[in-house]
Amino acid sequence: MSKLVINESQRHQHRFLLESFQTRTSLSFDNGSWHRESISSTENDNETMTFWGQSLTFDQIEGVIQALSGVLTVNAIRRHPFCTTFGETVLIAEITLNKPDQLTAKLDQVCNVFHIDIAVQQYQPRLDLPGLLVMDMDSTAIQIECIDEIARLAGRGEEVSAVTAKAMRGELDFNESLISRVACLEGVPVAQLEQIRNAMPLTFGIQFLVRELKLRNWRIAVASGGFTYFADYLKERLGLDAAFSNTLETRQGCLTGKVAGDIVNAEVKAQKVDELAQQYAITNSQCIAMGDGANDLAMMARAGFGVACHAKPLVNEKADAAIRFSGLHSLLYLLGQ
Repeated sequence: MSKLVINESQRHQHRFLLESFQTRTSLSFDNGSWHRESISSTENDNETMTFWGQSLTFDQIEGVIQALSGVLTVNAIRRHPFCTTFGETVLIAEITLNKPDQLTAKLDQVCNVFHIDIAVQQYQPRLDLPGLLVMDMDSTAIQIECIDEIARLAGRGEEVSAVTAKAMRGELDFNESLISRVACLEGVPVAQLEQIRNAMPLTFGIQFLVRELKLRNWRIAVASGGFTYFADYLKERLGLDAAFSNTLETRQGCLTGKVAGDIVNAEVKAQKVDELAQQYAITNSQCIAMGDGANDLAMMARAGFGVACHAKPLVNEKADAAIRFSGLHSLLYLLGQ
């Protein structure tokens, strides 16, 4: 082990941090000093902490380590294999978890203070083994709530948006809230949905995520409380394996204000995780469910690894890991290689 000498200027230089992580070396911070040592393997059975953000520096890393010191101890830190691949600094550390009951709240606080993402995992699904990812659509795979956008066309945008927000926080029964919101859409011409679909903003990083997973023979699906008009389009656009969502009833080219068939709710989403895992012969430890709202919690609990993405506080609290600031591609940082 050798001491790494860092002057005050270098503590704030992103390039210096990257250069300090030489091939097959790790760094540790103890009593105000950094030390470097060789590593023979990146495999370990300990909890790991992955942290990532834009142009991270030693000053920020020291701040994170000190802020988390009451809850966990950060040991050896190394560069993640995807470090800088998507324009972010990604580091992974071996840790000792001292107060697991305080971890979630502390991570949320520290992430917001430093505006970075941090995830602590006892187990990482393997990127190099077959896996399954089931994503929510609205406000996860895409950046909008489609029902709110349709409601704006009907002149009832604010009313429906308020109900959507309550439903996603878990304050309302999903089935009842969906029926009441869809009723507000009566009379909207189906042709007008096309303008929403054509301008549908994908969440940053989804293209990278799908590409990397597909290269490694993963299966990817959308399970959404939204609508087939958008979910089926997203499936085709991204080359996903499946899409499950609700069907808006139409008559004479307009929405009737009703849902046709059974509602895709939280329990149905969870069932789809099981069905797809069985269909593709994927073990539960290799199944990931990702979402942002209360109706995603059941499928996140059913999968071996549940990830919150730009989510409501309740979902961040219940998830195995949370992506707070980065794009969907950062799910790749949480997979073992």
